[in-house]
Amino acid sequence: MTSATAADYGWIRSSSSPFRYALEVGYTLILVRGVSPAELLSMAGAEPRGVCEGLGELIEQHQELIYESDDWAESILAGACTVRGEGGDWTLALVFGADLGSLRFMEALSAATRSVSHSSNGGKPMDFFHWYENGELRTTFEWPTVRTGSTPDELNGLMREVGLDPTGEEAPDVDRKAAVFALTERLTGVRVTEELLAEAEYRTGDVPEEPAEEWESITIDLTDAYGERTYLQLRRDQL
Repeated sequence: MTSATAADYGWIRSSSSPFRYALEVGYTLILVRGVSPAELLSMAGAEPRGVCEGLGELIEQHQELIYESDDWAESILAGACTVRGEGGDWTLALVFGADLGSLRFMEALSAATRSVSHSSNGGKPMDFFHWYENGELRTTFEWPTVRTGSTPDELNGLMREVGLDPTGEEAPDVDRKAAVFALTERLTGVRVTEELLAEAEYRTGDVPEEPAEEWESITIDLTDAYGERTYLQLRRDQL
């Protein structure tokens, strides 16, 4: 296991880092062991596009896709490359401005293996981390203090080591996103560097957007200042 911490990923905030684009527009980064880039794109239902030489070209193709879309793109541009990690080859997949990691896709992708992903929706404060093992969502969180999954507390020790405190008392100078990168490295053995992303050869494909799921009602869980919880259920015809 590596000894990565948030300090090893300070480069993601550098003004010269091409990953700044991902932080601005939103992204999903997935790492999966033993699944090739072609297999990952096929499982995602992607229509092959070809190969991108480096992150800069992948960004250019994403910008072209946005420019060509009159309103809302009907597909997601995904790039995937092979990287070395714990136990052999892993595939790193990266998309901009969209979420590739749907529950059904990640469960299928991680069957009989391990997959770790993290994402952001850009300027809004919504950042997620997911760890899957053998098709099972083991630990997931937006905020380190609110974890779910089949083993929500299993990573608590690693989280503290990389700079994420599951009790909510993390150091104010810790970059939470950099710490999530470090946590991902601890679980995969893959050191994601600026050079790796910039120089990788990405197999690319157009992944169709998933239609919004139909729903009949939502449940709102409210907790007041005294810890009292109230549940309110709203039906579709009430909204």
